[in-house]
Amino acid sequence: MMTKYIVNRDTQGIVWFTINRPEKWNAIDYDVMDGLLQTITEVEKNEDDRVFVITGAGQKAFCSGGDLSVFQNLQTVEDAYQMLSKMGMILYKLATLSKPTIALLNGLAIGGGCELATACDYRLASRGSRFGFVQGKQGITTGWGGASLLLERISFDKAYHLLMTGDINSAEVGIELGFIQHVLSDDDLKRDCEEIIANEFLHTTKVVKAYKKVVIRKWLATGLKERMLEEIEECSALWVTDEHLEAVRKIMRKE
Repeated sequence: MMTKYIVNRDTQGIVWFTINRPEKWNAIDYDVMDGLLQTITEVEKNEDDRVFVITGAGQKAFCSGGDLSVFQNLQTVEDAYQMLSKMGMILYKLATLSKPTIALLNGLAIGGGCELATACDYRLASRGSRFGFVQGKQGITTGWGGASLLLERISFDKAYHLLMTGDINSAEVGIELGFIQHVLSDDDLKRDCEEIIANEFLHTTKVVKAYKKVVIRKWLATGLKERMLEEIEECSALWVTDEHLEAVRKIMRKE
């Protein structure tokens, strides 16, 4: 049976977490959530782990968000909040990891997949990659705290535009917005990612951790975790509305 995620560690201290569900556009279910949480916890503790990279299997998708074939069964506000807050707090743990984190976009990143990418420190993308916060078109808001995270990553006006339009954008547009730091050739994304890490990242772990602490102190002072949880509560209420449930049914019929 194919594992839903793959974790590899190399000799350079890079930990590669690959969502391995290409047939599902690398959608996230509870198993992927648990694997992500376990790996983040291990990377935090393991002194040999220097950088954490998240990507998707195949060439079509980085991550298409939550697996609606699983989550369509969430019919109450309480059930929705349980799932949304679980993943939201995993993303908070990812955002506050004391080591550099990279989302390596190898294709489509939409919905919750965009939230996952936003929780990382850096976003590198292949030329054909596209991204979009499409939740609004499905009758909900970002459900994993992604809007709060986005407002920490790029300017307010650009973040607000991405959220309000729900448009799907190219990697090149992502560069213009400051959401994506590098657009890579499609020849060998892993190699290009390794080169950027080697050329642009500090190798002194203690210094990196010290700088990350500065960022985390700012987020603690401004209540990032609490803002994410409030955002998740809003989405939980919208999850059970007729508009969202009908949007989910349409998506499932297309599948």
